Amino acid sequence: MQCIVTGRVQGVWYRATTQRKAETLGLDGWARNLPDGRVEVVIAGPHAAVAELCGWLWTGPPRAAVERVEVADYGESVAAGFTTR
Repeated sequence: MQCIVTGRVQGVWYRATTQRKAETLGLDGWARNLPDGRVEVVIAGPHAAVAELCGWLWTGPPRAAVERVEVADYGESVAAGFTTR
């Protein structure tokens, strides 16, 4: 699953907090800043855990202000573990 998160999501610990949340859910994938100010989150794992993280992305860390989360299938394989890039 690929999620593109729009809003105040860079410089507010969004990627690091997403990584911690994903790790507690046992998910694989990554979170990275995009040049246009958005954050891309790619996640793989059990459906219920993926759905929980996707819902959490709308909130993020306390300093974030999420405006939109676009969700799409991610057609490539995802390596084990969760990283920030």
